Amino acid sequence: QVHLAESGGGSVQAGESLRLSCVADGYTTSTYCMGWFRQAPGKEREGVATLDSEGSIKYADSVKGRFTVSLDNAGNTLYLQMNSLKPEDSAMYFCAAEVRPYGATWFGFDPFRSAEFGYWGKGTQVTVSS
Repeated sequence: QVHLAESGGGSVQAGESLRLSCVADGYTTSTYCMGWFRQAPGKEREGVATLDSEGSIKYADSVKGRFTVSLDNAGNTLYLQMNSLKPEDSAMYFCAAEVRPYGATWFGFDPFRSAEFGYWGKGTQVTVSS
């Protein structure tokens, strides 16, 4: 069982920065995809940034050049560095993980489709005011 716990959210002014953290435990040796999603009131949950055990990193177009996703060397803390924040970035941010054993297929996996991920944190709120 994988447990995810986010932190680092808060209220900032437009143009400022925040760094979100997600501590993951319960991993065993496996392949994985981890990522950040966000959900604003009345909107669907959307993928923001993901990375996987093959080293592939993907960003939503709306955050490219402003957000950076990374994983610490120990492989148990996922970060999201958010720069030049905009009011439209305001949302609850969730950490997600999908873990599969070595040799399992990832064919057809869509890293920006929330239903693909089996593990979720409880979220951390980000509010950006203009």
